[in-house]
Amino acid sequence: MALMGLTALMALALCGCTHNPLRPAGQTSSLGLAPPPGVGAPAGVLAPATVSPLPSYADADPRQFETQLARSRQETQLAQDELSAVREQLASTSAQLAQSRATARPPAPGAVPTSGQPWEGAVAARPVAPATPGPEAMQEAMRQLSLPGTTARLDGGVVRIEIPADKLFEPGAAGLLPAGAAILSQSATEIERVFPGHFVGIEGHTDTEPVPNATWGSPHQLSVARATAVFDFFTSRTKLKPGQLFVVAHGPNHPVVSNATVAGRARNRRVELVVYPEQTADEVRGGTEQPAG
Repeated sequence: MALMGLTALMALALCGCTHNPLRPAGQTSSLGLAPPPGVGAPAGVLAPATVSPLPSYADADPRQFETQLARSRQETQLAQDELSAVREQLASTSAQLAQSRATARPPAPGAVPTSGQPWEGAVAARPVAPATPGPEAMQEAMRQLSLPGTTARLDGGVVRIEIPADKLFEPGAAGLLPAGAAILSQSATEIERVFPGHFVGIEGHTDTEPVPNATWGSPHQLSVARATAVFDFFTSRTKLKPGQLFVVAHGPNHPVVSNATVAGRARNRRVELVVYPEQTADEVRGGTEQPAG
């Protein structure tokens, strides 16, 4: 009998009866579904997932969808047309490039066009400018000059023909003496014979003494006047052309010897005809070029 009573009390405790006589008064118990710490909640007690409602098209205007669809189709067709045009242009360019390469290819050695016409795409032969004479050739040509009363020397790649100013002009003047005109005529003839079409610089030089003629304010002005007089004589009385001549005035800046003596000052008063290895374009095109030396 006692065993049966103990069994009933245990059953009441396990069932959580509110009328359990063993529970203190005023204490109630509720069955919770929350799992103990560290244990995952069963699926049945998880909060339901939040699902966004699907958009409703019940009130949408069908004409708006039709307009957007037509616009999309039009844009797609336009893009396809542009792509087709680009492909056609690329194909045309590739064909032209291939044709150009084929026509520009030089013919085989000894080949002759059957039509009697020049090869299609062939480049016409251009005249080749003659090689500029080097210092050796200029020096060899310089030895062929026949100019009594002058001094010729090689200066780098140019030939300098030195003519004393006292043989060309009156002291302190820029007017040519008759003997000076004869010297210049012979110089021009020799330059044209040995150096045809070459550029020639006419350089005026003086000494460091004051200019005796009040017409010229400085030795530089006198050297300009004398070089210009030689230029005018060459262009009007000889075969030398203005296009191959140019004038340079140095005054006393480039003496060849010291100005301390009378002989040195006389040597520094001079006109130099400087022959350059280059030729004028007219001479090269004319085909009359005779290499110096």
